[in-house]
Amino acid sequence: MRLITYSTILFFVLLGVFSTGLQAAQISSNTTLDISIKGVPAGEQAKFDGGYPVDSAGFIYLPLLEDGIRASGLSSSHLARNIEKAYQKAEIYVNPRINVISNKDQAAQKIDAQIVTVGGFVAGPGPIPYTRGMTLFEAVAAAGGAGTFGSDKRVELHRRGVKKGIYNIRLAKDMKVPVYPGDTIKVPQKTVFGN
Repeated sequence: MRLITYSTILFFVLLGVFSTGLQAAQISSNTTLDISIKGVPAGEQAKFDGGYPVDSAGFIYLPLLEDGIRASGLSSSHLARNIEKAYQKAEIYVNPRINVISNKDQAAQKIDAQIVTVGGFVAGPGPIPYTRGMTLFEAVAAAGGAGTFGSDKRVELHRRGVKKGIYNIRLAKDMKVPVYPGDTIKVPQKTVFGN
């Protein structure tokens, strides 16, 4: 009996710890929300979809609703459910489906979208995700390394369209060259001498 009691207590403690870590980002005042609606006529949808500012008091004001809806402190999905209820309660829409994307969600996507492009003779050319403190060697390695015909002795680094230099990433000093979001790295073909 004691084992069951301890197991039950442990379960609820762990459930509480994990659920607090999974909470969505909360909306704050003075941000803009992208709100769209489905389940309504197309003409109504076009009038509704767009960006809505959250005022300093934490409210947003939507078409056809007389009162504002509290947004600050809520997650995007919680606010979407509240908007749906408000339209149903006002008998404006029967079954609206609302989607809310906050600037915090978009900012996180922009951070995630920071890339470095690695091209030329590498195993996997293309964009790779940038990580803070990334080096030239790490970027080439993330693209699969120099291919069979790629020269890791003459790696070119371009920043904002300007060639910053040519590096031999077999040397320790060149391995540590920092790269930044938006940089382009080119691994050229080996010469007939293997360089």
